[in-house]
Amino acid sequence: MRFFLLLLSFLVTFSVQSQNTDSVVKVSYYRSSNGKLLQNQDPIILYTSSSQTAIASEAIINGKGARPFERFFVDRANNSYIKQAFLQNGKQIVMSDPDLLSKHTFTITEEKKEILGYECTKAVTSVNSNTIELWFTNDLRVKGAPTELGQNLGLVLEMVRNGNYAVTAQEIEYIDKMPESLQLPNIENSVDDLSYKDLLWKSRFVNLSIFDNEQINFIADPKSDSVLRFANGTIILKKVKIPHIENGNSIFVELVEKSNGDAYDRTGTVFMIPTDNGISFLDGLKKGASALPIYENGNGKKYQGVVRTDQYTPLVELMRFFTPFGVKQFNHIQLKGKNWQDSVSYRHDVTEFAPLLTDREAWIGVFIGNYDGGGHIVSLDLTIHPGRPDDSQSQQIVPLFNTLNVMEMAGQEYATMFDVEKGLEVKFTLQKDMKNAKLRFITTGHGGWGNGDEFVPKENTIYLDGSEAFSFTPWRTDCGSYRLYNPASGNFSNGLSSSDLSRSNWCPGTLTSPIFINLGDLNAGEHTVRVQIPQGAPEGTSFSSWNVSGVLIGE
Repeated sequence: MRFFLLLLSFLVTFSVQSQNTDSVVKVSYYRSSNGKLLQNQDPIILYTSSSQTAIASEAIINGKGARPFERFFVDRANNSYIKQAFLQNGKQIVMSDPDLLSKHTFTITEEKKEILGYECTKAVTSVNSNTIELWFTNDLRVKGAPTELGQNLGLVLEMVRNGNYAVTAQEIEYIDKMPESLQLPNIENSVDDLSYKDLLWKSRFVNLSIFDNEQINFIADPKSDSVLRFANGTIILKKVKIPHIENGNSIFVELVEKSNGDAYDRTGTVFMIPTDNGISFLDGLKKGASALPIYENGNGKKYQGVVRTDQYTPLVELMRFFTPFGVKQFNHIQLKGKNWQDSVSYRHDVTEFAPLLTDREAWIGVFIGNYDGGGHIVSLDLTIHPGRPDDSQSQQIVPLFNTLNVMEMAGQEYATMFDVEKGLEVKFTLQKDMKNAKLRFITTGHGGWGNGDEFVPKENTIYLDGSEAFSFTPWRTDCGSYRLYNPASGNFSNGLSSSDLSRSNWCPGTLTSPIFINLGDLNAGEHTVRVQIPQGAPEGTSFSSWNVSGVLIGE
């Protein structure tokens, strides 16, 4: 009897050791935050053996993962870490790095605890200022982890980040073999890690390249091809096919600019031309500024195409930006301790305009006011990023005014209408009630001498139907933060540079964000919006002006 028990004990021990050595271990991990399991999660599944490790989520393994998705492997024969991504366009990319697993160092502690009946030891490392604790066991005689960290410590059964977020094994089982769908990928056409990350990142959103290294300069006879050019070359324009934009998606525009000869800070704008009315800004571009409706306020001047009328919808300003003093072209100007930037990037969230952009061909343009033959080089992208679908109602969008004289180099008047009390006034009619109405308002003051409005704070007041709705003084005091974008900026005897000076809501080398002014619920019918600014008086040939744009947005 005693011999039988000894034999049985030997057979059980041999069986477990054999199973631990030759079988595949499957571990299911769940995520928790502050001790509570996250709801509706897709658990991480790890398969590991003496020859390979495979990591994926349960949905991906079952063929239900939404693209793009990734799977991860360790080839135990050469200890290389492999990433495999399946992109939305049906393509696959693979990265193999034989050195990745050795790049992390761990401090093995004396701390122990039990997880699922196995004694585990704590190892600690740091990643991007995050403290990572890994609890691993050697009892199962295989190695693996739910992430790239700790793949060679043993079998990691828990990973804790900063003491509050954990990935913990909930179940361990043995299976006969690795699933066929998780065999090691072919790495013959693999890419480097940086390229892999870039391709995967770009596959996660829609990118529309609108302009690629296009020149905006002052030239007597600008030539148009796939890109249209107007106002002596200072406007570039293209019709862009924009796909369907789901509720919850985010939309960004990004413009990259560098000087190609112009040394000065210039006003720029990225705009869309509405074509929903009888007259559009296209008419002015093709026929001249005189083809646009005229606004008059009693100061004796005529302002073309700046306010909404029954037959005309003004430009929709997506982004207002200002070029720095000669970035790139004038980087040869040397100052001790100054390493100039090669370009400036302006990236701006314009999600509020989704109803205007979705599922249509839209005229998108860029303007930079300049009188230089070399001018500027710009690239413009529009990106659409997926998000959670939401229940937001379709918005009403009503462009009201835009006084930025985009056709400056073709005779469009400067926005000097604020020299009288009436300022800028626009009457408009809502066809239906609008709830939670907001005015998307961009304002910048100009007049580039000591007493000009560029350098003098001025209160902006917005009136709705004769009553004051909002008042503020737009002013930027952070312009000195952008000195490294301004190699050609003038330097003064007091130790300041021109680009350092505070300005009326803009700085050389930055964009100007809109503010959203709550107007409440508006009834269907006629309304009036008025903008009043105490514009400074001219001094000789110098004058002040205010570029303001306003779009009404509501439910």
